[in-house]
Amino acid sequence: MASLIPGLRRAAPRLSKDFFICHQCLKYSRPRLQLPIKANLSRNIRFNSSTTALPEHGSASQLSNSSKSILNPKGQKTSQKIAAEGQAKAKGKKSFFPETSSKAVAYWLLASAGSVFGIVVFGGLTRLTESGLSITEWKPVTGSLPPLSQADWDSEFSKYRASPEFALLNPHMTLSEFKQIYFMEWGHRLWGRFVGLSFVLPAIYFVARRRVSKNMSVRLLGISGLIAFQGFLGWYMVKSGLKDDLFAPGSHPRVSQYRLTAHLGAAFVCYTAMFWNGLAILRTNALLLNPQQAAQDLARLNSPALSPFRKSVAGLALLVFTTAMSGGLVAGLDAGMIYNEFPKMGLGLTPPKSELFSAFYSRKEDGSDIWWRNILENPSTVQLDHRILATTTFAAVVGLWAYSRFNRQVRAAMPVACSKGMLGVVHVVCLQVALGISTLIYLVPTGLAAAHQAGSLALLTQVLVLGSRTWIPARTAGMVAKRVAVQGVKKREVKNVSKVHSAPKNV
Repeated sequence: MASLIPGLRRAAPRLSKDFFICHQCLKYSRPRLQLPIKANLSRNIRFNSSTTALPEHGSASQLSNSSKSILNPKGQKTSQKIAAEGQAKAKGKKSFFPETSSKAVAYWLLASAGSVFGIVVFGGLTRLTESGLSITEWKPVTGSLPPLSQADWDSEFSKYRASPEFALLNPHMTLSEFKQIYFMEWGHRLWGRFVGLSFVLPAIYFVARRRVSKNMSVRLLGISGLIAFQGFLGWYMVKSGLKDDLFAPGSHPRVSQYRLTAHLGAAFVCYTAMFWNGLAILRTNALLLNPQQAAQDLARLNSPALSPFRKSVAGLALLVFTTAMSGGLVAGLDAGMIYNEFPKMGLGLTPPKSELFSAFYSRKEDGSDIWWRNILENPSTVQLDHRILATTTFAAVVGLWAYSRFNRQVRAAMPVACSKGMLGVVHVVCLQVALGISTLIYLVPTGLAAAHQAGSLALLTQVLVLGSRTWIPARTAGMVAKRVAVQGVKKREVKNVSKVHSAPKNV
């Protein structure tokens, strides 16, 4: 034992850092270092100083480089190399817009949708109180202030007295009564201005602060244009009630049912766009928090058993919207003031055919327009159409709920959130049917009629909530797939590095 000590002392100066390099590490690093290492290296290489002479940089740095970029036997790049190149390309193509929108944008969109919901209900009250024609001019800027002096009130009242509504409906109205309907219409218009400003200004801020994705910024621009168009439609609708030649002589002064329906439809579309995009942002951010779980959830929604259900929800949303627009025609023609009974209309379930398709509404000598004009202009036919659409909507909701409840494959594949959303649609549609029948039977009282209009938008809202839990967002699914792939690459990189560092322990 004592004789070995001098030999070890003489060999110590010749020991270098190569003492800690194993045969396996040298084998992988050989192509990169291009060292003249013999093929028949043995385990005692660590004690042979002549075979372990390396370049100046040393083996430790070469081992570090080999763990970062390793080629497989076929010369292909590793996943780490591919990820590094992908990151380099991403830096070279850095966009002004972020990949996803902020949650603050989502909450702002939902708040804007709530404001639109409120103005729709308030607009219904304005129509029901016959206040919509009290302001006979459209002044987007100067009209923001009400009359401030007696002279201003007298001027506004004189303009209203020149309108057909005053001459045919309110010839005995006083100035104090005029002020009541004036403030209703003024409040409605002021709320519309608030909706526009509270949307456009924050939209500019969020885009400038890079809180909105490129795709969402385009949508915000579209919604801003829709709000401006909605304001124009509002005045275009009011204008139709200020001229005698736009409605039948001797009839009740009212706005065009076509323009009223277009105004209502634009409000519904604007609300839907705000509400849906707000939900989409929240859903995208929630899914990207855990891409692995999100991929499983989306794969479950993509089940073939749920395909008919997803398509049915889309059809149901379109049916609810169509039914609400038919309600706009009913409101524009005051069709709810006739046949105030349910389910019958007179002596039967439907009025006589001669009443439903009367030649009175045709404007052509050959009667070629009798069908579509009666459907859109005959109060009896319009009410019947609305009843049919409402009944169809109710049956479709109940049928879709039964399909999701009693079909074993669909019930097994459907997530719990979708089941709850479907049940919520059933509850809202039942409430809406009760409000509609009550409004008809009690001769369209203001409170019930406004609640019925709000119920139509609430039903569409619940269907959209169900759709957000059921439909598969293609763009979000793509981002989830990329996140899962990146996580998989990182896991493989960590595994490869751990194998390299654990290799000396196996020697």
